[in-house]
Amino acid sequence: MSGQPARDEHTPPLTAKGDDRRRALLDAAEHILIEQGNARLSMRAVAATAGVRLGHLQYYFPARADLIQAVLARALERSLDRLTRTTGAPAEAPAGAPAGTALDGDPADLVAALLTEHADPRLTRLFAEIWALAARDDAVASVARAFYRDYRDHVATVIARANPGQPDAVNLARAEVLVMLLEGASLFRSGITGDRSAATDTELVRTALRLLGDAAHER
Repeated sequence: MSGQPARDEHTPPLTAKGDDRRRALLDAAEHILIEQGNARLSMRAVAATAGVRLGHLQYYFPARADLIQAVLARALERSLDRLTRTTGAPAEAPAGAPAGTALDGDPADLVAALLTEHADPRLTRLFAEIWALAARDDAVASVARAFYRDYRDHVATVIARANPGQPDAVNLARAEVLVMLLEGASLFRSGITGDRSAATDTELVRTALRLLGDAAHER
């Protein structure tokens, strides 16, 4: 998922100013979702929040689903940047790299980084509002499914590097369960539906490490 708006193939690439305007529009959409809720996320509301005409918004994002796609793509890009900084290696294995290349650093650091991200109440509210939209809007649901497929595939790549020779199907299944675990945990750890506890966090880390295949932390 590129996160770029649906544009005619003959449209020239965005200029630096165009990139700035596009970021401002995404910031406006995120602000509405987090501060006002998905019911207020109309194209007109986003345009008004960004201080532009509706037609200007539609130049970059023709439909609301295109806007949501870009919001999710940017969130995924930020997550992968953090993942790369934590593991010391790109989330996608470089071309020609042997399967199962080990992770740099301690896998517990990777889990800690992911849990820190999922404890952010603003980020959790953003996703909760998108989930609510996806439940009622087929176009948004399709975008959300694509986002989570990408997320799962990146996590599966990390798991494959830590588990040489493990079948791809197992890596994908573990990645999907890990994503489910963290997304569900975010509702509790962010304070939206419950309270955090040290005991629960400890068990959560143990479970995540088992899914990553880190035998040293399974005992």
